[in-house]
Amino acid sequence: MPPTLDATFNLDFDSRLDDVMLQAVDEMASSSPMLASMGKYHLGWLDRNFDPVDASLLEKGKRIRPKIALLSCMAVSGKPEPALLIAAAIELLHNFTLIHDDIQDASPLRRHRETVWSIWGVGQAINAGDALFAASHRLLLSAANHGAPAETVLTLAAAFDQMTIDIVGGQVMDLQFEDGVPATVELYLQMIRRKTAAIVEFAAWAGAVAGGSTDTQATQFGQFGKSLGTGFQLRDDVLGVWGKSSETGKPEADDIRRKKQSLPIVLLRETATVAEQEALSGIFSQPLVTEPDIDAILMMLETRQVRARANNLVLEYHLRADQALERVGAVSGPEAIEALHALVAALSSRQH
Repeated sequence: MPPTLDATFNLDFDSRLDDVMLQAVDEMASSSPMLASMGKYHLGWLDRNFDPVDASLLEKGKRIRPKIALLSCMAVSGKPEPALLIAAAIELLHNFTLIHDDIQDASPLRRHRETVWSIWGVGQAINAGDALFAASHRLLLSAANHGAPAETVLTLAAAFDQMTIDIVGGQVMDLQFEDGVPATVELYLQMIRRKTAAIVEFAAWAGAVAGGSTDTQATQFGQFGKSLGTGFQLRDDVLGVWGKSSETGKPEADDIRRKKQSLPIVLLRETATVAEQEALSGIFSQPLVTEPDIDAILMMLETRQVRARANNLVLEYHLRADQALERVGAVSGPEAIEALHALVAALSSRQH
């Protein structure tokens, strides 16, 4: 079971998340030591030989989603502890989706390291992802053993499962776009609201609920998360085309190379000339996208000022996130609200 919560918990979110998540993943070893080790590798604690990683070299990801849950709880109640198990469950679920995403996208790298499937194969990576999925549910349900009312836990669990279905539904749409189903900007936004924003919306809403918010407050926190999550993915799309490999851990223009129908390509298709549309379709119909092809697409994107338009959409959704926070009203932890505003500002210009 997760460790007992105590008064020593403060704003050092990472170490407490590690404590809870590590114990949850360790419990997988009773069924399969390799299963637990693959999970620990993906989460950054072990290297590919299953040896511990030096603390200075850990690549654990941004952990934005669990931190949003903890800050939302802290804003409402003045303390983050009631949302700790929920936050850890959210992070494990997120990592389940990443392992499966990497398989479906054939991505060789994540967080500057080889992906699970590229080391141990697709079958074992599916197993590792499935185990993290189950572990995330166990953590969420265990909140009932640590002071959370059973009715609240059931409400959170039902929403957690619906959020998971939304994420998978968004992934279905994403793969349909890659298979040639036409994507408008509106359809694309619908897809990322499910695939990416749903879990951020849940994190903010669930953190507030765990902290004892009113329904109205919880709704506003959810709106904050939904807008921030949408903006987060849109910023990812910008970085997927123009981000530097040294920052993102992926090859430059990787989304073009992988033929991803991300926001820049969708915006380009809506404004390109007939000749540009034909050239774009011709490039993406080939088995491989060559470096000259990438240069040609980058030139089209520059001509149509797609980068500026995409960045404007990022700022629009982040503004909506700030506005939702302002509608929350009086809270017990105003410093947590300020931290959430600061997070919005930082994500607007992130480079990885």
